[in-house]
Amino acid sequence: MNIKKQTIMTTITLNYDARNKNISTLLDVIKNLGAVVIDAPHKSGLDQALEDVEKGRVYTAKDAKSLIAQCLQ
Repeated sequence: MNIKKQTIMTTITLNYDARNKNISTLLDVIKNLGAVVIDAPHKSGLDQALEDVEKGRVYTAKDAKSLIAQCLQ
């Protein structure tokens, strides 16, 4: 008989003072136990756009025809 073990995940949001060494150490210990998954913070649209500008992923077009021509390349 095959019994599947069900995994239940809960999301917890923590707001803390990162300058507090005790809390930072405690969180490092919890992370190192491997019992938690920490997602990277999501970037806002503005942050993503600024990153695109920094990395040169911004294009310009003289008019609509040149824009369409660039898109089709």
